[in-house]
Amino acid sequence: MTTYSPDQLEKLINKYPRVRLTCLPTPLYRLENLSGELGLREMMVKRDDLTGLAFGGNKSRKLEFVLADALSQGADTIITWGSLQSNWCLQTAAAARRCGLKSILVLFKTYELSTPDQGNILIEKLLGAELRLVETETGGKSPDQEQAFRLLEEVASGERKNGRNPYLVSVGGSMTGGNMGKPLGALAYLMEMIEIARQTAGSGEPDYVIVATGSGGTQAGLVVGAKALGLSTRIVGICVSDRKEDFLPRVKKIAGELVETLGLRINIDDRDIILFDDYLGQGYGRVTPEISKIISTVLQKEALVLDPVYTGKAMIGLLDLSQKGYFSASDRIVFVHTGGTPALFAFADQLLS
Repeated sequence: MTTYSPDQLEKLINKYPRVRLTCLPTPLYRLENLSGELGLREMMVKRDDLTGLAFGGNKSRKLEFVLADALSQGADTIITWGSLQSNWCLQTAAAARRCGLKSILVLFKTYELSTPDQGNILIEKLLGAELRLVETETGGKSPDQEQAFRLLEEVASGERKNGRNPYLVSVGGSMTGGNMGKPLGALAYLMEMIEIARQTAGSGEPDYVIVATGSGGTQAGLVVGAKALGLSTRIVGICVSDRKEDFLPRVKKIAGELVETLGLRINIDDRDIILFDDYLGQGYGRVTPEISKIISTVLQKEALVLDPVYTGKAMIGLLDLSQKGYFSASDRIVFVHTGGTPALFAFADQLLS
């Protein structure tokens, strides 16, 4: 296996076009109160909620490559999907506007909201995005990728008849398919791992990076980045929607595609992909008392705002694993804040009840 320097990896990444949408590097700093309370040597937060595009979030990094790819194909419309309060869909709409493109968002009603025009949907409407709300037939779960792309293709067919050139992309910009032939979302998160490595070079590499895992691209990119850089850092994904036995093959596939895309001489196996599905609660986008409590606790202790769909669950997982002794007192831990905070306002009733 070959180890690469940050500069070598960046040279490979820079072969792919990129539209600058973000304010990078995002801050990385110590959570003093939580570190002390959990008895950890160092617990840090990587503030990817501060990427700078429409309230920020991890998807902005991905969209720099996705939008560049769309523009290179002459697209004038971006079509994608997600759940009602999908932060991916919001950021896609914002990135499309920045690049002068139309966006069509297919939103699956995987849960009910008393005030649906709040949070991400409010901002999407202000952005002028075209929303298509679709009922699900799978007990509150979004359809699989094949089903979703079939629906997107129906939407795209109508756009083509009107003389437009649509670009179809998977939820989260993670899985290849539609018009995206390379794992561009994961490529962006290999860059994030380089960023973390440089920011921690003076104090020592992190022992663990904790991230909420939804569509797989973020974790896959971090895993490939850590392996390529020769770090001992372990990437821990907290599942927010799927069981780990269903999700691990997806993360591994995206990671493998990234390795192949960049021509890296490394191997990714099942042992590199750490997933916990113990914190799914009542399902994707379902607010529980535990989520409400963790959001309030972290806000009061660190003035750090988590979201109810992704980072709330990821922080529940981090704290529970710490209390169970999964981490040692000497470990350095980085928690990736993936954004999504506008959804707080849409879930206000559930959070306050």
